[in-house]
Amino acid sequence: MSAGPRKVAVAGVALSDCGRLDGVTPYALHAQAARRALADCGLERSAVDGFASAGLGTLAPVDVAEYLGLRPRWVDSTSVGGATWEVMAAHAADAIALGHADVVLLVYGSTARADLKAGRRTATLSFGTGGPAQFEAPYGHTIVAKYAMAARRHMHQYGTTVEQFADVAVQTRENARHNPAALHRTPITVDDVLSAPVIADPFTKLHCCVRSDGGCAVVLAAREYLDGAAHPPVWVLGCGTAVSHTAMSQWDDFTVTPAAVSGRLAFARAGVRPQEIDVAELYDAFTYMTLVTLEDLGFCAKGEGGPFVGGNRLTVSGALPVNTDGGGLSACHPGMRGLFLLVEAVRQLRGEAEEGRQVRRPDGTPPRLAVVSGTGGWFCSSGTLVLARG
Repeated sequence: MSAGPRKVAVAGVALSDCGRLDGVTPYALHAQAARRALADCGLERSAVDGFASAGLGTLAPVDVAEYLGLRPRWVDSTSVGGATWEVMAAHAADAIALGHADVVLLVYGSTARADLKAGRRTATLSFGTGGPAQFEAPYGHTIVAKYAMAARRHMHQYGTTVEQFADVAVQTRENARHNPAALHRTPITVDDVLSAPVIADPFTKLHCCVRSDGGCAVVLAAREYLDGAAHPPVWVLGCGTAVSHTAMSQWDDFTVTPAAVSGRLAFARAGVRPQEIDVAELYDAFTYMTLVTLEDLGFCAKGEGGPFVGGNRLTVSGALPVNTDGGGLSACHPGMRGLFLLVEAVRQLRGEAEEGRQVRRPDGTPPRLAVVSGTGGWFCSSGTLVLARG
């Protein structure tokens, strides 16, 4: 008789060097992050029998695995934009639970800023013009323009204001202020955000994510591989994934993202309600993403995101701390940022964040429950995970 699915935990997390890097390759960042994550959980490289990677190499993840000296029996190279890592983490958790793998390493690295500075065009900067994209490309419809259109629709339909979007940037920067690794730490105001150079109406520069270099890694493992671990386990309680569209003409409602599906699935499978969550790490390439994802995950009703994010609610000391490392808006955004969300959530649940950005429950203990939700493309895909301490 089967003993049933195995419990799965995030055993190790780590960042590579991040920020402004020159003279380093994405492969080197993969290796650095992988070594640090394995050291974090006390597992040897030989224990890794599952590997997930995307965005680098001709035969991703085969050539990246070779570079790292791995010969995995389970692999994943799913690529759905920024949600890639949450989707692959969900795949890995299922594989471990069913015994198809025991220890899975997810790793990412990108020199997006250095490539842009040197005039090199990378995969993270190009989405191509084939397939459905050919019908929008002639009109110069950039990625930021697609997000801006969606934001404008939310403003029109629900009365959301550009000041409310700006407040998201201000609060996220406040969280970054306490993160020594964040790219930008100087406090900003709503007026600063509104007066910055316009990128795509209604977004100014400070409504948009930074471009940085960096990498990170996460190790998922079955319960029996956690004996002697350096840290208490962070359990994967539930996962959900969903896709929506690629052509804007095929998006039914610009104010509803696939997180409405992935979030509902993740919470139901975890047996947890949004109101029980202590900290949220959400993909934030643009301020509107944070606001609409909060709605779609069920933290507030549709259309109420504007008022909901007010009152410093999203800061480390607020009612619902969001993007406690400073997020993609202020800390780092090397490309597909979703894996960084998992790293930060685990550090918060372990109580490892620096003083000033460590979230505390009313009794002074670290968070008990966290939600991580990645968004890919232009709200094309979503992956959501619910994590628990101890």
